[in-house]
Amino acid sequence: MKLIILDRDGVINHDRDDYVKSADECIPIEGSIDAIVRLNKAGFTVVIATNQAGLAKGKFELEDLEAMHEKITGLVEENGGELGGIFYCPHHPDDNCKCRKPMPGMLDAIEAEFNTSVESCYFIGDSLRDLQAAVQKGCKPALVKTGNGVRTLAQLAVPGLQTDSPQVTPEQVQVFDNLAAAADFILASMH
Repeated sequence: MKLIILDRDGVINHDRDDYVKSADECIPIEGSIDAIVRLNKAGFTVVIATNQAGLAKGKFELEDLEAMHEKITGLVEENGGELGGIFYCPHHPDDNCKCRKPMPGMLDAIEAEFNTSVESCYFIGDSLRDLQAAVQKGCKPALVKTGNGVRTLAQLAVPGLQTDSPQVTPEQVQVFDNLAAAADFILASMH
């Protein structure tokens, strides 16, 4: 099984400092839906793994989150693709759960759901937490410059700035302008 894991906010849709709280605020980044469709048509199972602390913080309700995910799923399907699944952590950062990235719980859940290993699959994100989760599970970490990506790139460049483990080095991470560019690279490297 060829698997690709994507973070949501800042990778697929525009992120907001005050949280994406509704389907109306869930606005795709240009080229991201098409990138998912192209990867899916090339034989990849595309899965989303997203921290959604806004639920625990009362910023939005579960129905709102489901509406956002229905919107993304619908846009992918309208363009001839399919999402393999959407995994999310509903917990508050202080809950010390096992599923909130950088913890590997969502990746463990993806492995269980698809009865496969995520090792060596691409994990595309825009934050250090995404990259750390990827490195812990042996995924190929890829950073997009959309969302928090530019800030994350700066964090990677400063030794000792990372407080959580595992430490991620710039050499471990492939960097792309956006999800569309990441998809271009992955699809080109298949041949």
